[in-house]
Amino acid sequence: MTRLERSRALRWLCTLAAAAALVVVLFPVYAIIVGSFESTETLFSGTFYWLPHEATLDNYRTVLGAGSATTQATVSGSQAGNVLTSLIVALGTALFALAVAVPAAYALSKYRLRVTIVIVSALLVAQIVPSIVLATSLFIIFHWVHLVNSYPGLILADATYAIPFAILVLRAFFFSLPNELMDAARVDGASEWTTFRRIVMPLARSAVITVAVFAFLAGWGDFIFALTILNGTGIEPITLGIYSYLGNYSTDWGAVMASAVIALVPAGVMLALAQRYIATGLTAGSVKG
Repeated sequence: MTRLERSRALRWLCTLAAAAALVVVLFPVYAIIVGSFESTETLFSGTFYWLPHEATLDNYRTVLGAGSATTQATVSGSQAGNVLTSLIVALGTALFALAVAVPAAYALSKYRLRVTIVIVSALLVAQIVPSIVLATSLFIIFHWVHLVNSYPGLILADATYAIPFAILVLRAFFFSLPNELMDAARVDGASEWTTFRRIVMPLARSAVITVAVFAFLAGWGDFIFALTILNGTGIEPITLGIYSYLGNYSTDWGAVMASAVIALVPAGVMLALAQRYIATGLTAGSVKG
């Protein structure tokens, strides 16, 4: 086999691998969308339909009407309100993560601090701690400071995972920025804050958007922290809204599917809008010597 033939074979192999990965990721989403238009009886008939079989909108009426057609129970509010709650929590998590991570990452990358190694090591450890362990610890702390059943409490809890990831990604990007840029700005009379705001931040736009998207998704898809921090009061994100259809004796799977589709829409829009920034932001700093 010639070098050209090996190159073509490798290209086809990589293309097939990418297509297989796409199918593995998107097929569950497609199955959820199809299932959202089917009754629970059809879902458990033992036959998978590639298109909705006897399509119905009853599941969406159930979800938006705050009821459960199968369990005969009424959940706490329409899922539309739960989507709004999740948006508030996700946006709050993203903004709080950026407010902490951007200056922290810049300081850890550009300033010689004796505690840099300790802080970075702690951030890496924070990424591998099971969420249920953090949730239990945070519940005790939040109970002392009266943050249980509140938006700030849930946002702070979700940020415990978003902030370490954001700092590590942004620190890698700030390392790739040449120090000569900041030195030239200081020679021209720019203050440290002006240099950071007018030189560093515009260059870091892709990385900042990337970590903002991942922080948003951390708050949007959180279940463990929401289940632990919130005790069934008026605050209920969409993840807990889906969980409310799962009963001890019966489950309204059609409503679960419809709620999942509704939950996919805002996250999908966010990813679609930020798609061109994510790849650049994740690979930023990777070629720094």
